[in-house]
Amino acid sequence: MTLPLSPDELLTTTRTVRKRLDLSRPVPLQLIRECVEIALQAPSGSNEQSWHFMVVTDADKRAAVGEVYRQQVARYAESTRFAGRMFADRPERSRVQQRVGDSVLWLGEHMGRVPVLVIPCLRTGKPVPEGNQAGLWGSLLPAAWSYCLAARARGLATAWTTLHLGREAEVARILGIPDGVHQGALLPTAYFTGTTFRPAAREPVDSVWHENTW
Repeated sequence: MTLPLSPDELLTTTRTVRKRLDLSRPVPLQLIRECVEIALQAPSGSNEQSWHFMVVTDADKRAAVGEVYRQQVARYAESTRFAGRMFADRPERSRVQQRVGDSVLWLGEHMGRVPVLVIPCLRTGKPVPEGNQAGLWGSLLPAAWSYCLAARARGLATAWTTLHLGREAEVARILGIPDGVHQGALLPTAYFTGTTFRPAAREPVDSVWHENTW
């Protein structure tokens, strides 16, 4: 069963969820399989379909990945780019960023307890090239986002995270991911508390719209 969401509702209410992830409610693996099946309909360069989805439900492995993530969040929280300190010169935006920062810290402490961790991966068989990698990751990230949308439609919540990638090799060893397979994100997946989500505040479209010339 999927929620009665219009396409626009699905696209505007699929949020990065942290504090509202339900850590106590098990997630049926069949729901995750359905979401991955939907994700496989995404585009990929040359129709290569070189994606893979690492689904982590084992408690010990979730805890191990969660500990890597916790340490990475702690480093991030000390950096100048930490979400909670951004836009300090804009009080209204700063308040939003402080809430985001608080939720980032919360997820850092609880990632290992989220019922399902999903890591979308891309098999390249060789090192990731230097320079512009848009073409490479364009064959994985649309599928990862389709997974998030499919999860939302099934009453699940996800969070798009990438902080663990600074220690990608360590996570690969924990999960037995072979050489030549590169991780693109870490998507904690769970039911959510509360009832639903609403669209987030965003900058006006005119602030990002460039017509014919910048």
